[in-house]
Amino acid sequence: QLQKDLEEVKELLTKATRKRVHDVLLAEKHKLEIEIKNQPLPKPKDVAEEEKSSLGGYTVKINNYGWDQSDKFVKIYISLNGVQKLPAENVQVNFTERSFDLLVKNLNGKNYTMTFNNLLKPISVEGSSRKIKTDTVLVMCKKKREEKWDCLTQVEKESKEKEKAAYDTADPSEGLMNILKKMYAEGDDEMKRTINKAWVESREKQYKGDIPMDI
Repeated sequence: QLQKDLEEVKELLTKATRKRVHDVLLAEKHKLEIEIKNQPLPKPKDVAEEEKSSLGGYTVKINNYGWDQSDKFVKIYISLNGVQKLPAENVQVNFTERSFDLLVKNLNGKNYTMTFNNLLKPISVEGSSRKIKTDTVLVMCKKKREEKWDCLTQVEKESKEKEKAAYDTADPSEGLMNILKKMYAEGDDEMKRTINKAWVESREKQYKGDIPMDI
């Protein structure tokens, strides 16, 4: 904004014919130049945020990915058709010790983002990188310690532990019941019909065999 004001003052200076007007404009020009010079430089985060906000096109959040690991790296594979045709600078990954975020700019008129927070274990920012392959971005997170990761994030680990605790009960039939309940809750209509049918048949067998029914 200040830069635009300065340009306008300079233009008016070239047109000013009266000395007093010329002097006022000159003083204003010096004032603006000092203000511009003293403006604080934007912080890197501000630059990144500004860059994101100025992106053209529609931004898509990536949810699908595959991953595997070696002794030294955790590798995340993200499929994006035609990504290899983009300039290298359009595919950016920022790493921290426990996170990374991917930004792919202007791929077929869209921007793509993916963020991983709370990685299961710390990674080396300097040793991590990304590779662009045919229709795929490969994010390479270098492990700080050479150990096996059971999952990618802390959230996934907590979720798995909760599920295990729900099924890992003293009574095996209770554990099976928990699994069936989960399958019923998450299943489609066909799955629900199958579970209902099995449940009814099980009850009928109990009744015919004079087995007491648990109600």
